[in-house]
Amino acid sequence: MSDARQLASAALAEDLSNQAHRRVIGFLGLILPGALYLLAGLRPTHGLPRWTPLESLSAYYYSGAVALFVGVVFSLSLFLVTYRGYKGVPADRIVGALGGASAMVVALFPTWPPCDGCRPSWWTEPQGVAHNIAAALLFTSFILFSLWLFRKSSIPKRKDRPREKRIRDDVCLACGVVMIGSVLWAASTMITHAPIFVPESIAVEAFAISWLAKGDAHGEMLRLFSRGARRATAPTAASSPG
Repeated sequence: MSDARQLASAALAEDLSNQAHRRVIGFLGLILPGALYLLAGLRPTHGLPRWTPLESLSAYYYSGAVALFVGVVFSLSLFLVTYRGYKGVPADRIVGALGGASAMVVALFPTWPPCDGCRPSWWTEPQGVAHNIAAALLFTSFILFSLWLFRKSSIPKRKDRPREKRIRDDVCLACGVVMIGSVLWAASTMITHAPIFVPESIAVEAFAISWLAKGDAHGEMLRLFSRGARRATAPTAASSPG
């Protein structure tokens, strides 16, 4: 019995660790587009517009938000590489490693400079090509997680799954579809030559929401709110007379 309890405790601890891991990944993605825009506006760069979005999220490498861009993308890389997923599902770790390696290349090899004065002396076009390929692989890993891995279940029939699981699956499916649409929108700009900041931001937000949903972030917030409300409304202990 003791061994069974220890195994159950270890499984619970691993599941909680995975949930926290997913929430951190989701939170990093959620804040990235808005934080880049805000910080770059507060720290203007000569040759770049101040409060107008740049051509892409990656273009913020050349702005006053460079530390935030590299820091968040590099953090995403480490979290994805170390993501363990479910026991006995090697695809979780394979897709996580693909996404993590791609994110590292995105952080280390910047995209094409958005202005002539922004171009570092060490930058070369092959770095821009590597960046674009890595970004495509990164979004591919995001889509695979949302459409496939996050919706897997040991219960074959959807109707037999818990209601919370079905809701999470629907959220992840919607996020995956949004990401596909956003990636296709961004790809169309090779013909239209329009900026891709908006479709990229939408794709990143959808990626973040899918990870937060899979990590039960909304449930954790509701539980914290409920505990806080109970403490606030609990009657205070009566003081002793005298």
